Amino acid sequence: MNDVHAMAEKGFGLGADAYVRGRPDFPAAALDWLRADLGLAPAKTVIDLGAGTGKFTRRLVETGAAVIAVEPVDAMRAHLAHDLPSVTPLAGSAQHIPLPDACADAVVCAQAFHWFACAESLQEIHRVLKPGGVLGLIWNVRDQSVDWVAQLTRIMEPYEGDAPRYDHGEWRGVFPAKDFGPLREREFAHVHEGSPEQVIIDRVASVSFIAALDTRSRDHVLDEVRMLIASTPELAGRPRVSVPYVTRVYCARAT
Repeated sequence: MNDVHAMAEKGFGLGADAYVRGRPDFPAAALDWLRADLGLAPAKTVIDLGAGTGKFTRRLVETGAAVIAVEPVDAMRAHLAHDLPSVTPLAGSAQHIPLPDACADAVVCAQAFHWFACAESLQEIHRVLKPGGVLGLIWNVRDQSVDWVAQLTRIMEPYEGDAPRYDHGEWRGVFPAKDFGPLREREFAHVHEGSPEQVIIDRVASVSFIAALDTRSRDHVLDEVRMLIASTPELAGRPRVSVPYVTRVYCARAT
């Protein structure tokens, strides 16, 4: 049985290039979180589970820890392997992590846990963690309190299908989790700056269920996004714009 949701496998396979261009990085506060809350430092080992193209993997490398990236989608993993030669890239999934028991001080899932939030995944994560190791979850979430950002979401919503989403909150249903302590939560403000084509158009094109659409439907969505940009005073005609995010982080210690 395929462990990877069909929408993720197709969408991220087709949208890997747009993912690299359009997804934001992570704020400096996330690096502080990795060091303070997850205890990452030289001589530690961390697994980046569902590592994608390596957007967050870079922050893990900055801690000095040994980083192992586990990613099931070949096109995403190829980007990571090319860009981050110091990281060990492995094909695998949350349900089948290709590593031995008790090998990691931490497992981190960036923009990913909602795809595999189930008891089976948590059991496998617990297996590879050392006693007392930490599971960390992190998402960059578009700030829906800004009107044009909320409109952007409304353009995409009709195409979601059955794709799991962080915003829907179903992933929280697996907590409190067996063999893990309580989930602790923090958040940081974040901004993604760049050209509208990069930080808005490519960002939308990188969404799994948009990337998985047929060409005509995908072009229609992106045309709607371009019309939104053209009709929004703080975006229209500007060579650089700012997209507001909230970075939300969570951690739970293995018991």
